[in-house]
Amino acid sequence: MRKTFLVLLNTVLLVGLASVAFAAEVAPEVISNIALATAIGMGIAAFGTGIGQGLGLKGACEGTARNPEASGKITVTMLIGLAMIESLAIYALVINLILLFANPFI
Repeated sequence: MRKTFLVLLNTVLLVGLASVAFAAEVAPEVISNIALATAIGMGIAAFGTGIGQGLGLKGACEGTARNPEASGKITVTMLIGLAMIESLAIYALVINLILLFANPFI
């Protein structure tokens, strides 16, 4: 586990340092386009996450209203589902932060 963590940390550091080394001659238009693209991407991810969480919560409320005895199981399943949906927005945020601050393509 520790070895995997160190390899992952080393990879992230190398990718971050490589972008700094190659970022000497970047046109300002490219940076502004990347910033716009990350903003649009995060907006789309937040929109989709909000819709997904809303639908999940709606289904859980309807299920609890129909069968109040199963509310414990429905709540646990809903929380796991909401965590999975929220992780998609977190992945989008991480990718957007990488594109903004450690873009390997520039």
